[in-house]
Amino acid sequence: MRPRVGAPSKRTKVLVVGAGLAGLSCALRLVEEGCEVEVLEASGAVGGRVRTDAHEGFLLDQGFQVFLTAYPEAKRLLDYEALATKPFYAGALVRSGGRFHKLADPFRHPLDALVSALSPLATLGDKLRVAGLRRSVMSAQVEDLFRRDETSTAEALDRRGFSSAFVEQFFRPFFGGVFLERELSTSSRMLEFTFRMFAEGAASLPARGMGAIPEQLAARLPAGATRLRARVASVESGAVTLDTGERLEADVVVVAVEQAAAARFFGEEAPRSRRTAVCLYFAAEESPVEGSLLVLNGEGRGPVNNLCVPSLVAPSYAPPGASLVSVSVLADEAARAGPETAGGERLVAEVRAQLSGWFGASVNGWRHLKTYTIERALPHQTSVSLCTPERVRTRTPGVYQCGDHLDTPSINGALRSGRVAAEALLEDLARGTSYRAA
Repeated sequence: MRPRVGAPSKRTKVLVVGAGLAGLSCALRLVEEGCEVEVLEASGAVGGRVRTDAHEGFLLDQGFQVFLTAYPEAKRLLDYEALATKPFYAGALVRSGGRFHKLADPFRHPLDALVSALSPLATLGDKLRVAGLRRSVMSAQVEDLFRRDETSTAEALDRRGFSSAFVEQFFRPFFGGVFLERELSTSSRMLEFTFRMFAEGAASLPARGMGAIPEQLAARLPAGATRLRARVASVESGAVTLDTGERLEADVVVVAVEQAAAARFFGEEAPRSRRTAVCLYFAAEESPVEGSLLVLNGEGRGPVNNLCVPSLVAPSYAPPGASLVSVSVLADEAARAGPETAGGERLVAEVRAQLSGWFGASVNGWRHLKTYTIERALPHQTSVSLCTPERVRTRTPGVYQCGDHLDTPSINGALRSGRVAAEALLEDLARGTSYRAA
C-alpha cells in the first residue's frame, strides 16, 4: 500500500484535462487520496495516443506499439493478468543481403542463439558488446540510468565500439522504430532505459489491443468521472472553459495533454520538432513469417522500417482464418513517397512492391485495411531526464501539468508523470500553498 502523501483538509475538486495515460494515472492517484476528480477528454474515447480500433473483425492499434512488461510504473498500476499480455519472440528477423537472418536473445532462447551465432550480421565483437551493454544497464537502478552522461544513441553505440554494419542492419531499424527516427539522435539515456526494459521483461501485446491499457485505468475511476467530447479551449487558475463556452470551476487544474497542446494552453511556443508514426495494416490469408517475430529492414532502402504479424502474437487481433500484418514506415520515407492520393495509394503501392521482393507475389493479394498517420506520436528526445515535482508545477497558481514530454517519452513516462503531478499537487495542498514556478 502506498503511503499517504497528506490528505487535503477538505474534499478537493480537480479537473484533469486529457484522458491519455498521464491524465488517467494522475486521476487515479488523486482519487486514492480522496479528491473529487473529473477528467475532460476532447475525443470520444480514452487513451490519447494509445488507442485501438475494431475494424472488420481486426484489432488495429493506432500506430504500431508494443507494451514492455518491465515498465516499473506499469507494474505498479496495471493488472497484467486482466490485460492478458502476449509476448513477442525475444529477438528479430533481419532482412539483409536479400535474405532473412534470425537474431535471438541468448538469455531467453539459448538454443536459437547458437544458430544466430553463425549470422553474418554481427561480428563476435558486436555480440560481446551487446552482452556488455546488457550488463551495464542491468547493473544499475533504473533511476541511475538517467544520471549518466548523455549523448546521442548513435554516438553511444559508436563509443561502445559496435561495427557500422551491425548499427546499420540492426540498431538503426530496431531503435529507429522505437524512437521514430533513423538518425538515432535520441538521448543515450533512452537507449539504455529501453534496452533495459527489453532485457528485463517482454515486449508484448494485450489480448484486446493496446487500447485495453487506458480502458483498464479509466474503469477504475468512479462512475461519471470521465467526460468525453469535452474539448477545453482555455485554462486558468481554478477553472477551464470548453470550446462550447461552458465554464467549469475547480480547486485545481491538471493539464495532461501532449506537448504542443500544452504549450497553447500556457501561451508558449509549440515545439517544432516532433516524431510522426505511420503504420499500414493489411489482411492476409496466410502470415508471411513464422512465429511472433519483429521483422527489421536491415538493407537501408525502401519505405518499410519494420513489420510484424500481431495476430501471431495475440490471435485475437484477427478473425479466424486471417492474419493481420502491421507495417511501420518512418515519417521521412512516407513524405518521400510524395503527396498522398485518396487513401494513400502511392505509399501502399511502394510498400507492396518492397514486400513482394521479400515474400513473393502473395503480397499482392493482401487487402489494405487502413493507414494511420499519428502526428506528434512522440516528443523530441535529444535530452531526457525523469520528471520532478518542479516540472509539473506551472507558472499559473493552482495549475499543474503532466505528460511523457516531461519524463521518458514512453508508456512508463506518461504513467509516471501523472503520478508525480498528483503527488506534487497533494503536497502543496497539505502545506496550504498555491505554488507558482519561478
